Amino acid sequence: MFPLIHGWTSTTRSTQANVKLGGVLCFVAGAANAGGFLAVGHYTSHMTGVMSSVADDLVLGHLDLVATGLGNLVAFVVGAMCTAVLVNWGQRRQLASAYCLPLVLESLALLVFGLFGAAISSFASFFLPLTVMLLCFMMGLQNAVITKISHAEIRTTHITGLVTDLGIELGKLLYINRSKTAALGQPHVRANRQRLRLQALLITCFFCGGLVGALGFKGWGYITTLPLALLLWTLALRPIIDDFKIAWQR
Repeated sequence: MFPLIHGWTSTTRSTQANVKLGGVLCFVAGAANAGGFLAVGHYTSHMTGVMSSVADDLVLGHLDLVATGLGNLVAFVVGAMCTAVLVNWGQRRQLASAYCLPLVLESLALLVFGLFGAAISSFASFFLPLTVMLLCFMMGLQNAVITKISHAEIRTTHITGLVTDLGIELGKLLYINRSKTAALGQPHVRANRQRLRLQALLITCFFCGGLVGALGFKGWGYITTLPLALLLWTLALRPIIDDFKIAWQR
């Protein structure tokens, strides 16, 4: 399996590697988001809804919900901050696993979420807000990873921007270029087909992940997070092994 995914998470990047990693992370985000909703009743991948809820609750005087919403926002931001710290720390030390460190941390968070699911059900009033914050932290962590790797060309935890970009490119694809426009020196409207395929792929991966996450949580509960954590570990393991080999040789 390692030769198959070689280079997906290494520090030497290519457009193809970014697309493959983005697709996998979109799948994981969709699964965690949909499955997390069945588990805790909250979507945690997009902060737009969180901020809107904070505004609504503030107007309605639900200060406890305002505090919860702000806590979720802070958790998402802290997750993105952790990615920046870990990646820059790894790059300063020339680690092959610089981009893998946040994925390892996300996999550990998934394990915590999965292993302590029973406690969440038994002590919902205490653990539920912490669980939602944990999921928000994971989403911030992951979104920052692929954003940093792809130089903000790919995002994985919410698809509003992806759907918008897809609509723009579809509009260009269906646009009818008339000869009069060309005669006036205006360039033809052309769709970026490569970008169109990328957006369609990421949206499809997110949706498929959502189906798997929802079906998994419905049928097997919190144990569904374990394969997701294993998938992240598989992506991260090769560069980590390479770093250990170099450290051992030194």
